[in-house]
Amino acid sequence: MENLLAKDQTPQEKKINAMTPKEIVEQLDKYIIGQDEAKKSVAIALRNRYRRSLLSEEMREEITPKNILMMGPTGCGKTEIARRLAKLMDAPFVKVEATKFTEVGYVGRDCETMVRDLVEASMRVTKQAKIEAKYSQADKMVEDLIVEAIIPGSKPKKSPNASIMDSLFGNTKYQSQKAQYEAEQAEKAKEEDSKNDTEMAREQVRKQLRDGLLEEQFIEIDVEERQKQNLDVGQEGMIAIGNIFGDMPKKTRKKTMKIKDARKILREQEAQKLIDMDQVEDEAINNAEQNGIIFIDEIDKIASGSSMRSGADVSREGVQRDILPIVEGSVVNTKYGPVKTDHILFIGAGAFHVAKPSDLIPELQGRFPIRVELQSLSKEDFVAILTTPKNALIKQHKALLETEGIEVEFTDDAIDEIAEISYMMNEQSENIGARRLHTVLEKLLEDLSYNIAEFDEEKFTIDKQYVMDRFGDTIHAEDLDRFIL
Repeated sequence: MENLLAKDQTPQEKKINAMTPKEIVEQLDKYIIGQDEAKKSVAIALRNRYRRSLLSEEMREEITPKNILMMGPTGCGKTEIARRLAKLMDAPFVKVEATKFTEVGYVGRDCETMVRDLVEASMRVTKQAKIEAKYSQADKMVEDLIVEAIIPGSKPKKSPNASIMDSLFGNTKYQSQKAQYEAEQAEKAKEEDSKNDTEMAREQVRKQLRDGLLEEQFIEIDVEERQKQNLDVGQEGMIAIGNIFGDMPKKTRKKTMKIKDARKILREQEAQKLIDMDQVEDEAINNAEQNGIIFIDEIDKIASGSSMRSGADVSREGVQRDILPIVEGSVVNTKYGPVKTDHILFIGAGAFHVAKPSDLIPELQGRFPIRVELQSLSKEDFVAILTTPKNALIKQHKALLETEGIEVEFTDDAIDEIAEISYMMNEQSENIGARRLHTVLEKLLEDLSYNIAEFDEEKFTIDKQYVMDRFGDTIHAEDLDRFIL
């Protein structure tokens, strides 16, 4: 059964198929520290999509995704988990803020735009995958275009033919038939020689191109002008101006650039000509319906429990009611066609400091059956965030300063002190999670970055004492504030 369905799977589904939940979590661990329960939940939800694809069509329609509600303070990794998951699977992904939406009848964003944004994201993912599949075919065409730009082909000249009237009246400025024939033969021989010379020159240029000897040479190419996005009118109709007047031919303009830059542009243009846009749109809609992920952040801000009643909550419950049919499963009209939301995975997230999940309307609560509580980050988590991930903050700052010719080294006790200061600041003031590390590191390296031109040394070591000197006053001031009544 698995082999039969494997042929019909999209590249995204094949990628999901290749990874077990444990392997998905291992990939997430490379970028996100801690929050094992949340990572486990999203990995299982993703694997269930593949399991569903192996079922019969009748059973497949009955199984809906188990949406997830993440609860935890800001900066603990809620958004990063969803974003990394989507990137890992090449799945269409959009992040929306629940506070940006209003219920129908108020000025603001319509809740259905989250689905339209997802379809646009799916179009980009699917189209790019199709274009990349045509790159090898497009490369041959690009090579011919570059050679043509360097050595243009000579156009055959038209020889003047005498008119019948001129022959009748004996106009002597025109050649006889014999002379015309001899002139044509001589011209053809000349054109043949020129053509052979041009072909030889082109072959030499082609060889130099393949050897990478002409990358810095300038050529003039035709570049397609970027088309402005279609104007969408209304929430239901999605009337596109381009659809009224038909597809307008793309305008081109001459542009001079280096061959290495021209190759990239021409490659994209030629590959795009080779793809079938109707097929891309059909696959993009299917990709959004079956593999799409919508991350609804700040969902706690639209809760309307008794503790949240205030003058600003005029449309909170209305937004929940508008989101409900989308999460439950409905059809949303987009400019590419109707899209069913039944099998889109929704991940809700919020700090839930004031509101509680029970403050959401019961129907919406029921559509997020998996609840995951993310923990506040500890000092040990901060140390790991600074050093362990592939994109660790310490690695990022070292790489930035290396571009200026200075190698910065952080000692272990310095990293430990940075983590300690970040943890204390979160405890003493607002808890902004891992984002506190950005604040601390920017302040720590501020003088070094500003005065970098005056440094004679190629290596600079940051130890615990240096960190304490930079933040001793800050931490002390915070401690005093705690005792002021």
